[in-house]
Amino acid sequence: MRILVVEDEFKTADYLRKGLSESGYLVEVALNGLDGQHLIRESEFDLIILDVMLPGIDGWQLLQIVRRKAQTPVLFLTARDAVEDRVKGLELGADDYLVKPFSYAELLARVRTLLRRGPPREVEHFRVADLELDLLRRRVTRQGERLTLTNKEFALLHLLLSREGEVLSRAQIASQVWQMNFDSDTNVVDVAIRRLRAKVDDPYQPKLIHTVRGMGYLLEVPE
Repeated sequence: MRILVVEDEFKTADYLRKGLSESGYLVEVALNGLDGQHLIRESEFDLIILDVMLPGIDGWQLLQIVRRKAQTPVLFLTARDAVEDRVKGLELGADDYLVKPFSYAELLARVRTLLRRGPPREVEHFRVADLELDLLRRRVTRQGERLTLTNKEFALLHLLLSREGEVLSRAQIASQVWQMNFDSDTNVVDVAIRRLRAKVDDPYQPKLIHTVRGMGYLLEVPE
């Protein structure tokens, strides 16, 4: 089981890393919000422990990034003990909320409880603007019109929708959709994006698939 701890207090982060490692978990630590964001986007974890007050990107924002990607269990571990903070965390999608100072025995019990719940059910339906994807029925529509996609086009669109608002590099896309290491001389991703746009975007407004020069692609409703 892999656990990510995002905590800017070094002593607390090191205490959690050592304790959870001794309890049999693989633990990675991020000491600020930006490093946490990178690990969340690039890796898969079975549980994420988040502080709220973090430099760079706070815990509220990181939770929203997690929820765009998956339903990974999230435990807030924070000194913010106001009722409204607990309510906000749970309403944003956190699974549990533990206030500092804390007992390690209680933290471990909560971690084990969250991990026992088993893998979360994958999101089955996506909607952005008038674009909809039904994962179970493998059906895609825009403005109510059925779109015919190849298997790879469907997988590519599913990836973009599941990471809505995030810039995905060509390497990330190639790894997720084609299970291949990206070769800079290969234009397979660019060709696939172009073909997908021809079906999903070209006949419609607004345009949803965007190129971020030098970085990659993202899907979002333009402001």
